Amino acid sequence: MKHLDKETVSRLEDLPNIGPAIANQLRLIGIDYPKQLIGKDPLQLYDQLCMLSEVQQDPCIVDTFMAVVHFMESGEVLPWWVFTDQRKAIIKTKKKKHYCQQS
Repeated sequence: MKHLDKETVSRLEDLPNIGPAIANQLRLIGIDYPKQLIGKDPLQLYDQLCMLSEVQQDPCIVDTFMAVVHFMESGEVLPWWVFTDQRKAIIKTKKKKHYCQQS
């Protein structure tokens, strides 16, 4: 894991769990700078990505978005897969069907 300070990271590619491909996906949904992730709902980001890309993205993208929002809000670096069980529990309890969820 990258050792970073959330206060000084300025490029999406410098965030933990984020490489060029996911950085470009974030840009597609209007996230150009790490600080823009603060307060964002990872599931909403995922839905926006699916809608704008017109592709059902891998659900692990939600985990990655959860990890990066968590980092920007807390400064704690965690691998994306730490959030998999949490994502599954959230989606299971949500009454709203997300754009990318299969029937």
